[in-house]
Order: sequence, then structure tokens, then C-alpha cells
Amino acid sequence: MSRYVIDRTKLGENIELIKEKAGVPVIGVVKGNGYGFGIKEFTLALKEHGIKTFAVTEVTDIPVLKEILDGEDILVMRSTCVESEAETIAKNGCIATIGSTEAARVMNEVSEKLGVKTRCHLKIDTGMGRYGFMPGEVGEAIKCYALPNLEFTGIYTHFSSAFRNKALTASQLEVFKDAAEQIKKEVGETGIMHCANSPALLNSTGVTLDAVRIGSAFTGRVITDSKTGLHRLGSLEAEVVDVKTVPAGYAVGYNGTYTTKRETKIAIVPFGHYDGFGLAKEKEQYDLRYILGIIKRFLNKKRMYVRINGELHYVIGGIGLSHTAIDITGTDIKPGDTASVDISPLMVNPRIEREYK
Repeated sequence: MSRYVIDRTKLGENIELIKEKAGVPVIGVVKGNGYGFGIKEFTLALKEHGIKTFAVTEVTDIPVLKEILDGEDILVMRSTCVESEAETIAKNGCIATIGSTEAARVMNEVSEKLGVKTRCHLKIDTGMGRYGFMPGEVGEAIKCYALPNLEFTGIYTHFSSAFRNKALTASQLEVFKDAAEQIKKEVGETGIMHCANSPALLNSTGVTLDAVRIGSAFTGRVITDSKTGLHRLGSLEAEVVDVKTVPAGYAVGYNGTYTTKRETKIAIVPFGHYDGFGLAKEKEQYDLRYILGIIKRFLNKKRMYVRINGELHYVIGGIGLSHTAIDITGTDIKPGDTASVDISPLMVNPRIEREYK
């Protein structure tokens, strides 16, 4: 049976390194099933290292976190105008994101109905183009502070390209600071200011403000332009379930796309596309370097490999839904030996067990 294995000790080292680098409170972002590390296990690991606030985007994650937290804050990074979502946020005492006058109206009415005052963080859109008041809508944002059932305890924005464009990040930061200052002049204290995500913290300076929001950096899988000292964590593992030998000229896998050139010893490993092996996370930017990389890999016929007993062995035949054939000719590999591959946790099926060692 396959599982996704995370080194608990090295994860702890990553967390402490990020805390030291930030120098301000860290908001642990555990969206996307804890960035693929398992939302419960990942959250508990962050909590053990003193993280006090957690952030998600899906309201369905709120009950999961409430089961394992002991009063820590939950920030919902979604400005929602959907009444049922607003009700879930308010009812569970979470911190709501307010990025539009309609979202503010809905949250205020829901809070009044529930007899609660909902804490909120105002969101400013400085160039991401998703949630948040535009810089030119500061006047509309200010009106939200007068709503009686909302208590604004923070203000934030999100950088759109902190992993590759320092100049744009610096520009967004200034736009955010200017908008926050305008609001502060009218309403007084705006609460904590935060804008830095993982790539911003690791690639830019002067972005930490009062807190940072960190998710991918904890896994060691974040786009940076310098060495970070972070451990790259997570590997898909399974035991070899069978070994066989086939003659030269034998077709392996669906459609016979691979034919052996010699007598070949094969190990069968029970993971495949269902588990996340062989899938690729699409890049958000298709620049010339990326396109040239695709061409180079095609011309070189780059092969995929699996590590067994510390050595790399190549995949032969197409990767199946739940099985992969590995060329282990000339080895003493046997059933029961552990096979592993380094793949992004975001590509691993959420149903696959996350095992912390």
C-alpha cells in the first residue's frame, strides 16, 4: 500500500527556521489539505511549534481545524458573499476576510442574526485581481468599519509574483501601505498588517510587517532565487509487491509502448497516476525557458525513476493507474523492499495516507 512520508524532525527544523527568518508572528496556512501534508497532521505540527493562527480558504476546513485546536485563531482567506459560508465563519468564531461591500453586508447581517460580533481582516487588492477592495475603493472600504456587528482586527493583501518579480512585489507593498494609511486616518487603528507569503518572505526584504502567512515554505518546496536552508520534504513510498523476468523483445505496459532490448528483471510497485506519480503540476508562467525545457526533455527522452534500496532504477512502460514497472536488472531487489519517489505533496491523492516519521 502506498503512503506519503514526511520527516517530522526535519519539518520541525523548517518551522523553526521560518519563525527565525520572519521575526514576527507566523500565520500557518494549511489550505489544500495542509499543502498536501494532511491538514490535521500538518496543523498539529505547526501548533507544537507555537503557531497560534491558522489560515484556510475553504469553509469546509473549519470543522476539521476546530476538532484539533484549543482556542487558536482561524483566518478564512475568502471574501464571501454566500450567506451559508458567512454563517459557518461567524458561528465558529473565525476571522472573516472582507474584500467587498457586499461581503461586509452579508457578514454583518449573518452576525446580527447569530448574536455575535465577527472579527474581520480587510483585504486590499494590490494586483492579484481576486479578493479585495481596489486601491481606488478605499472610501467604500472605510464604510465597512461602521458596521456594528463587525470588528476589524487586521488588514492584508496578497503578492501576485513574489517568486519571480521583486520590483512588482515592492510596488504592491507600497500600494498596500498607502491604502492602509488612508484607512487608518479615518478609522484609527486597523489591527495587524500582513502581506508576505512564502516566496515573499524568502525572496524580498521589508515585507514582514506585523505577521507573515506561510504554507509552502514549511514543506521546503517553494520557488526562491537563493539557498534557504530548508529541507525538501515528502516522498511517495510503497513496497515492491512482485518481481519477474521477461525476455528481450517483450512489450511492457499498456499499448506496448516499451519493448525490452535484453532479458529484463522487473519490479512491480503499487503506485501510479491515482497516487499522484507521473502527474505534473502545471506552471503558472509559460516563458521561453519553460518551453525550451519541454523541447529538451522530449529530445533527450527523459525517463522517470524510482529509488529502491538507495539506488535509482528507471520506469519502463507507461505508468498505470495504480502500478508501475521498474527495470531492476542486475540487482538483488526482492518483494518487500521499499520503493520511493520525490513528488510534490500537492499532486498526491488526498486519500493516500500521510505518514509522519
